[in-house]
Amino acid sequence: MQEDRDKTLGAGEAWPRDPIAAVTHADPYPFYADLVVARPLSRDEALGLWVAAGAGAVTAVLASELCRVRPAAEPVPRALLGSPAGEVFRHLVRMTDGPGHCPLKRAVAAALSSIDGPRTAAAARESARLLLEDLAPRRSSGPVAGGALLDLAFRLPVHTVGSLLGVPRRELDETAGWVSDFAGCLAPAADPAAVERGKVAAGHLLDRFRRLLQERDAGGGLLAALAGEAARAGLDDPDAVTANAVGFLFQAYEATAGLLGNTLRALAARPAALAAVKADPGRLRDAVQEVLRHDPPVQNTRRFLARSGVVAGREMGEGDVILVVLAAANRDAAANPHPDRFDLDRKDRRIFTFGAGAHACPGETLAAAIAEAGAEAVIGAGLDLAELAGPVAYRPSANLRIPLFGAT
Repeated sequence: MQEDRDKTLGAGEAWPRDPIAAVTHADPYPFYADLVVARPLSRDEALGLWVAAGAGAVTAVLASELCRVRPAAEPVPRALLGSPAGEVFRHLVRMTDGPGHCPLKRAVAAALSSIDGPRTAAAARESARLLLEDLAPRRSSGPVAGGALLDLAFRLPVHTVGSLLGVPRRELDETAGWVSDFAGCLAPAADPAAVERGKVAAGHLLDRFRRLLQERDAGGGLLAALAGEAARAGLDDPDAVTANAVGFLFQAYEATAGLLGNTLRALAARPAALAAVKADPGRLRDAVQEVLRHDPPVQNTRRFLARSGVVAGREMGEGDVILVVLAAANRDAAANPHPDRFDLDRKDRRIFTFGAGAHACPGETLAAAIAEAGAEAVIGAGLDLAELAGPVAYRPSANLRIPLFGAT
């Protein structure tokens, strides 16, 4: 089953001025297509960085031993130094390079893989069910896409991952609030007040997981699995374990909210795909995978050169920054033929959204399962999704594409 890109999106709007502005544009994909063909790897002097857009260039950058996930001179953002937020950041496997990265990455990946598919799906479905019940009064008092669905999209990842980590149900909403504040303080445009809220929230999150780590049953749960895998890797460090438990929550938070929102929009705009999913809920997995390629929540990432050298055939200097446009690589015809087509039956789908190489995100299965459960719950509740296909604002971000349902 295949459906062409909705050509009404972005009609009458100018192209994005650059790849960062493209993230929240109504339809950035013609702009990305131009980058892929005309400038698969180029220098953007206005932004002061390199831009990798073609599938080949993106693959080469993510695999390059010259590239790091943080600037060498600033492994932790200066604004976070000396705070609980900085403590979380410096331990995150996602944000570290060097000798300690590989063992910690293996521990994180092994912990995530220990939570099997049925258990993850069950936790996500139960969280979605409870949240929809909680949001029922708001759903009945206004448009389906209003604050209720937006609230569901953001709370569902924290409730699901939090429950897998062992956070008691009564503490999940409070935890979600802290995760929101912590994620907000990491945004490049965060103001001083947001940074301070994030520092406080990080302290609360660390305290919560320190307590849970002390109380945990060594026989089960994602937190117990993470602690056990870290110890087996020779990293018997409670601070690294608690920081990466926080990382599981905030890394799932915005990206999974965007994945759920973009999945609902994709199905709302394509009646045949929605009908197929309603007839066979198992097809939601195909829909989520195609959204990850076609309109992904994570549009780009960055890499920083540790030393001068050749990356993807271009000479670059120490300290150079590369904007890696994952969403453009997903639409490269060399990786995915007929890239603008939304195709539930796509064969050999290549998805760059979770990165590649040493820093490929190990949470792909978890994020997809949560989005599937959320979409299944919304569709199963009989809500009319038609209005979700219309124009929508996107949450301001330099990296993430998250529709703000109900925003004016």
